[in-house]
Amino acid sequence: MQFNRVTKTFAAGVLGSLLLAPAWAEKVSMEAATTNSVVGLMPQTMAPHWAKVGVDVELALDQTLTKSLLKIAQGSLDSAVVPPPAYDNLLKGEGPYKALGSKGAEMAGNVRSLFGFAASIYHPVVWADGGVANWSQLKGKRVFVGPPAGAANAQIRSLIKTASGLEDGKDYEGIKAPWGAATQGFKDGQFDVFITPVGMGAQALVELGLTRKFRLLSMDQSAVPPKTLGMVRAKIPAGTYPGQVNQEDVYGWQTVMVMMASKSMSDDTAYKLTKAYFDQIPGMQKGNAQLKDLSADQRFDGMLAPLHPGAARFYKEQGIAIPDDLVAK
Repeated sequence: MQFNRVTKTFAAGVLGSLLLAPAWAEKVSMEAATTNSVVGLMPQTMAPHWAKVGVDVELALDQTLTKSLLKIAQGSLDSAVVPPPAYDNLLKGEGPYKALGSKGAEMAGNVRSLFGFAASIYHPVVWADGGVANWSQLKGKRVFVGPPAGAANAQIRSLIKTASGLEDGKDYEGIKAPWGAATQGFKDGQFDVFITPVGMGAQALVELGLTRKFRLLSMDQSAVPPKTLGMVRAKIPAGTYPGQVNQEDVYGWQTVMVMMASKSMSDDTAYKLTKAYFDQIPGMQKGNAQLKDLSADQRFDGMLAPLHPGAARFYKEQGIAIPDDLVAK
């Protein structure tokens, strides 16, 4: 397991952060998702900046984030990017944590929040010549709904139901597969509809459009996602991708993620992780097109777990009011 972690860290380009970290730096284990997603790019980009303030992040990518949250709750991981629905499920002992029952709430008590950030936009992709031009035509189709046991399952199913009224297993066949295999699976015809969370202008969709024309399905721009699913409304401008046949802007939902940490993390470390992130937002926005949606205003978006005292200290220093339900008891 240690070999995998080190390999992924080096592959993610975090070696520089290890060299920048001072000898007295505190080591923090952290997990995130796909390397080229916003969820993976943000911590990769931040790793050298965290190192400069004395936090040596050992970053493991391509992780199943529901499992990462469980590791934090069990005390075997320091921090991770977590989708809000995963924490809600742990608290209630539901979904991937159903076997835990009431113990889930007890374990959730070991988890704290640092900051929230808008991550990927769900792009519902269909081939332009594939016979699907709107949501109602998903009936009877095979639809990619995310990896097994992932929080994305509930998000995608909710998006589809809101847009069309259709339900998985009743009106369409939900297909589960790892994120890394999904794009190729769509190309190979394993499913008719590919709903993927990526940053605006993602290279994967640019490359897809260069090989075959596709359409992005749009929903009512006023449709509001359920709070516990950790999403906000988003817009994809017409013509964002080569090969995209939409003549008008596409409306949908964008995921919100929360950087979570163990309750046992020191206040000083939690403070440094939080402060450095907000200090670097302008630079990340300019340095990578996929990170341009990051905003300090998203700090509490999707946040369900109480704030770590170290993070709360930063917000108080900035004169930012902390919602009552996020104050750790």
